[in-house]
Amino acid sequence: MARVVVDVMPKQEILDPQGQAVATALPRLGFAGISEVRQGKRFELEVADDVDDATLAQIAETLLANPVIEDFAVRRVEA
Repeated sequence: MARVVVDVMPKQEILDPQGQAVATALPRLGFAGISEVRQGKRFELEVADDVDDATLAQIAETLLANPVIEDFAVRRVEA
């Protein structure tokens, strides 16, 4: 079995209201020096060793991310 991580983030040109809310709250909580926050999603999948990268990309594109407004990155990590 292999562990796969899929990170999904809003595209740069897409407004990120959740990220903006966090960025606005940080100075009020005493944290300085943060100029921008983008909030996304992380998925961890346990997959059989024979599942190839093309299949993983297809899973990410069709189910985990909305490619119209989100970018995604698929990577294998050590379990």
